[in-house]
Amino acid sequence: MNKATLQLSPPNEPRTFGFYLDGAYVAAGDRELATRNSPGHGVPVTKTVKCTGDDVDAAVASARAAFEDRRWSGLGGAERAAVLLKTAEILRERAEEVAYWETLENGKPISQARAEVAGCVGMFEYASGLARSLHGDSFNNLGDGMFGIVTREPVGVVGVITPWNFPFLILCERVPYILASGNTMVAKPSEVTSVTTLMLAEIMTQAGLPDGVFNVVTGSGRSVGQALIDHMDVDMLSFTGSTAIGRAVVEAAGKSNFKKLGLELGGKNPQIVFADADLEDAADGVAFGIGFNTGQCCVSGSRLIVERSVADRFSQMVADKFAKVVVGDPLDEATQVGAITTDTQNDTIMGYIAKGQDEGARLVHGGEQLDFGRGQYIAPTLFADVTRDMAIAREEIFGPVLAVMPFDTVDEAIEIANDTEYGLAASVWTKNIDKALQVSRRVRAGRFWVNTTLSGGPELPIGGMKQSGWGREAGVYGVEEYTQVKSVHIEIGKRDPWIA
Repeated sequence: MNKATLQLSPPNEPRTFGFYLDGAYVAAGDRELATRNSPGHGVPVTKTVKCTGDDVDAAVASARAAFEDRRWSGLGGAERAAVLLKTAEILRERAEEVAYWETLENGKPISQARAEVAGCVGMFEYASGLARSLHGDSFNNLGDGMFGIVTREPVGVVGVITPWNFPFLILCERVPYILASGNTMVAKPSEVTSVTTLMLAEIMTQAGLPDGVFNVVTGSGRSVGQALIDHMDVDMLSFTGSTAIGRAVVEAAGKSNFKKLGLELGGKNPQIVFADADLEDAADGVAFGIGFNTGQCCVSGSRLIVERSVADRFSQMVADKFAKVVVGDPLDEATQVGAITTDTQNDTIMGYIAKGQDEGARLVHGGEQLDFGRGQYIAPTLFADVTRDMAIAREEIFGPVLAVMPFDTVDEAIEIANDTEYGLAASVWTKNIDKALQVSRRVRAGRFWVNTTLSGGPELPIGGMKQSGWGREAGVYGVEEYTQVKSVHIEIGKRDPWIA
């Protein structure tokens, strides 16, 4: 399947997928199937297995066996790197296929899905180098009788629970790094966007990954996800989702085996615009920062904190940008903002828009549901006259809703930016390098952008501060996150006896 031959329309019949165990698909058998309707088209596109607790046990047992017999962790870094590079090669060849199914299940524009898959290729290529360069340390300063070594070893079996907003991208921000360090894993994608996770497991088997190293169970978070969180034979769990569920994950891990956790949770991210910024660039960036992935993005810039002297003019500039955004069929290459992924999220976003108006915010643009005859769409929405106590200023909406709040001084801008329980991401727009550095140092966020937003690559780490999570993904830090540190003390020469 390639871009030249692919018909950009939903399939005539939904495609059925099994779950992935020991290097192969397992058919549903007598298990129930979940049917997924495309949020952009309202027609069924995929059917996936509702796995059971026994299936989770089997997947974890498969990963455990693969870890303990060292079929993966026992390989040299060069051999693991070769598999990761081959995965990148195959993924590049199948990129159009993966992007197509990602768009169908999620509702994001096909152009965005293609770009995300291309970025995922880079993740595997970068992680392949880390598989070869991961190392520990040595201490030759312990005296003539002792030599010290610090090693990094794989954690073991890693469970990965991913959300519906970036099913493939978030997966690929984790998988190559988990595997580069020698771990084995069980992935549990969102029940509404499972297919591209299954495809990655298939691709990695094709690339030479040993059977059992990467297993995928599908089904609901309430049953299958919880079983993975609670499992006593999972050594580490990576969870991406809401802060509320992240808190429950922490509690569950404490009640089971104190498994190591990596958490990327919610965000209410500020975009700070100073009057000395290139306002045209800033307006475009701010619009992109909230419109990308229909605002269903944990790092979307949902709070516009703008210098008062230009606040009204700049708000209108953003509104003008919103008016030109192409909202529509996700399979149309011209579309910039696609469909809302789930019915529940659609209702949540519309509820916040109503709440914003009820609390006294002024609706500048959007606010309505768009009717294209099928699917579910919401116009990019801009609120002015927003105060810090309003729900649309404090709570994560996870939709294309932007709240404008003015400031007068640098200190006030920083205070407003930090006035949140979250600390995932932030942006600042200014041509004054002193301001940019001052703000970037003082705003508490794990990712920070200056005169840009939502940019990045595999080299820099991802993660949050405060209630936005623990740990880091991607970059060197992303590999180290999935290792344990061991100190080794080596005595040299004859022992000084304790018992004479």
